[in-house]
Amino acid sequence: MTPWLIVALFSAAFAGVAWYLLSGVKVKSGWQNGDGPIARWLDERRRRKFNDQLPEALATMSNALRAGFSISQAFDSVVDRGDAPMCEEFAILQQQLRIGMGFEEALESLSGRVGSDDLTLVTTAILISRKTGGNVTEIFDKISDTIRARMKIERKVRTLTAQGRMQGILVSSMPLVLCVAMVLLKPDMMIPFLCSFIGFVSVLAVVVLIAAGWLIIRKITKIDV
Repeated sequence: MTPWLIVALFSAAFAGVAWYLLSGVKVKSGWQNGDGPIARWLDERRRRKFNDQLPEALATMSNALRAGFSISQAFDSVVDRGDAPMCEEFAILQQQLRIGMGFEEALESLSGRVGSDDLTLVTTAILISRKTGGNVTEIFDKISDTIRARMKIERKVRTLTAQGRMQGILVSSMPLVLCVAMVLLKPDMMIPFLCSFIGFVSVLAVVVLIAAGWLIIRKITKIDV
């Protein structure tokens, strides 16, 4: 097997992986939406940041309601005092309300756009309280306390699983580091081996095993709270 064929095969494999990772990444209403791994990672990263800001936003809205403001004015206070992405999403909500969209439809649009279970709980509580006449401020306070307690547990779980994640990264990167080191130290031995059919199959098998091991470690260390 010639070196040019090896280079072509590795280039095709790299292009295929890059296409898979970047596929489906598109910006929509300030959020990353797509089916590719990078799109899901960006979406989860922004959603996690939104959830971290949600208890503070609930406290801001609760204080505004206690001061006699309407629920729409409470949303405005989040837009004025909040940080991105919280203020961005509530700004879109307010724009939808101003152009004539129904209150329930705007909240459902916000919940579907963000994709946060915590926000879904908040929007459901707002809609129920508007129909039944419940105390929204108390509901916001209880939801905020629940979210803070869950976030505390999540941080503890991430701390306990940090060692396993780091071990997975080190074990996965070690074969690549050793391969590069061997090519630099013994090029007359490694380059003919990598250019051979057996070498290509060996490298491919190593990549598959590393990917399988990483997925197993990720499955073990990822705990939903």
